[in-house]
Order: sequence, then C-alpha cells, then structure tokens
Amino acid sequence: MKLALLFPQFAPNLYDLTAMLRADRIIIQDEEQWSRKSRIHRAKIRVPQGTQWINIPIRTEDRKKAIKEVRMDHSEDWVTPLLRAIEYNYRNSIYYDFYEPEIKADFQSAYDYVYLMEFVLYIQQRLFRFMDINVDYELSSEVPEYTSDPDLLAKEVGADTLIQEYDSRHYQRQAERYNNELSFEHPQYHQHFDGFEPWCSLLDVLFQFGPESFKITDKLQC
Repeated sequence: MKLALLFPQFAPNLYDLTAMLRADRIIIQDEEQWSRKSRIHRAKIRVPQGTQWINIPIRTEDRKKAIKEVRMDHSEDWVTPLLRAIEYNYRNSIYYDFYEPEIKADFQSAYDYVYLMEFVLYIQQRLFRFMDINVDYELSSEVPEYTSDPDLLAKEVGADTLIQEYDSRHYQRQAERYNNELSFEHPQYHQHFDGFEPWCSLLDVLFQFGPESFKITDKLQC
C-alpha cells in the first residue's frame, strides 16, 4: 500500500499532485506545526523573470500553532494583490479568461473563512474540479493511528511505500526507514512566457491547458 503524507496546499505543484494520484491512501497532516517554509499558505506562479510566490497571510500569534488552528490575517486586503498578480502574469494565457470569474470569486470568498486550512482545502478542491482530478484524503486529526513519526505511522497503517512532499526536509519530519521520494520526472509543457520553469503550481497548468489539463495530469499517474 502506498501512503502519501502531505501538508494541505491550495495549489500543489506537479510532484505533490503526483503523490496524491499514485497513493492508495492520502493523509493530510493538519496537527503538525505551521511553517513559513511550507506551501500551505503559498503557491508558485510563472512570471516573465522566472517564478514568484503568491501568499495568504496568517495571524502573527498563530505561527507556532498546529496547522488546523492557524487563522488567516484579514486585517488588510490581501486578496486584491493576489488576484492582481495572477491577472498580470496569466491574462495572456489561453484559458485565463475562461476561469477568471470563478477563480476570482473563489479567492474573494476567503473573507467568509477564519481558518487557513479550511480555505486552502476549498481552493484545492475547486482547482481539482476544474481539472477533473478526483482525490480522496483523510485528515490526520481523524486518523486513530496517527503519529508524527512517519516511519511508525507507515508501519501502523500497513504501508509498504511512503511518499512525502517535494523538498520538505525543512518543515516536514522525514522518514528514515522508508524511501520517501517518488520516481518523478517533471513534465515539460508550453508556458506563456519564454522558456520553461518547473515546480509551478497547478494554476500554471490550468490557465494554459484548461479542460485539456489531462494531457499533463494523465502522465503523472504512470
């Protein structure tokens, strides 16, 4: 059994999506401590000079809390700058105009949410819906066998393969007895700026391929 152990993300990169698609069981770690180095609150987009992060701000006093307890910081308007960054860098993409109204409404709904994780998982499911991706997961807070030790957890749930997030050694406890990396070669595809930059979030694929995103995502399941 292949177990994927991941933090919640609103727009995963293709490695982390691959982990989800290849896993037999997915556990989202909502009881671990939030880390600014993680991708819970941020996603990478393509820009003319390369890539940049778009971010969801969190309340300063929540930075040492468990992920499920972290609140978004709505003291200032962060949605408008985030949407402006997406528009500026993707407005010339093939499918930007097609998805823009719904993406805009989805991010503007952030003010209806208090907790970061609830909003992050909502956006993730919306992106998956646009891209016709079906993924089922469990929250670690709802898994009786859950422990922060990934080796012990994998053993307890009967996993013979454990997959963890891409480049997560600085914030996600790493397995020692399991090989926690995928056999993964990042697919290259046409981006709307010159050259190719890997490790962008799913927003990059969505705006470029739209309903034909399967041309990229189907390759990840092999």
